[in-house]
Amino acid sequence: MSMESLQDLFVDQLKDLYNAEHQLIKALPRMAKAATDEKLKSAFEDHLEETRGHVERLEQIFEKMDESPKGKSCKAMKGLIEEGKEMMEEDAEPPVMDAGLIAAAQRVEHYEMAGYGCVRNYAKLLGDKEAARLLQETLDEEAAADEKLTSLADNGINRQAVQSN
Repeated sequence: MSMESLQDLFVDQLKDLYNAEHQLIKALPRMAKAATDEKLKSAFEDHLEETRGHVERLEQIFEKMDESPKGKSCKAMKGLIEEGKEMMEEDAEPPVMDAGLIAAAQRVEHYEMAGYGCVRNYAKLLGDKEAARLLQETLDEEAAADEKLTSLADNGINRQAVQSN
């Protein structure tokens, strides 16, 4: 794909996010299964449903632009998921595992927030108010997921991990 305009970059970055979300749809069930804290397990399951919604929003944007969402592999998400997989393979005490899963998940959320923030700004600059609205909605959900993970960590899981020494 030729990168001659902000529109080209916008489409490219949307494709990257689309692939990233699909990778996450496969990874979240494994993370939920590895979590021992019920609230954390539930947070992963809830975010899986939200992630499916993120894919639907991206598909709406692609459809409106008459573009295919396919054709790009998100290497960054692949790496982040691989790191999460490595954490799940550790021989860790349950609260330590949960703390590690939160760290892995927050890396993913921060990556997604950066990506969605950029494409939302591109949509605004390109005058695509509907895409900007949809992308902001996803960005808000990603930020809420990150806040939930921080709350779970701060309000118990990390303290339990400290006590497992």
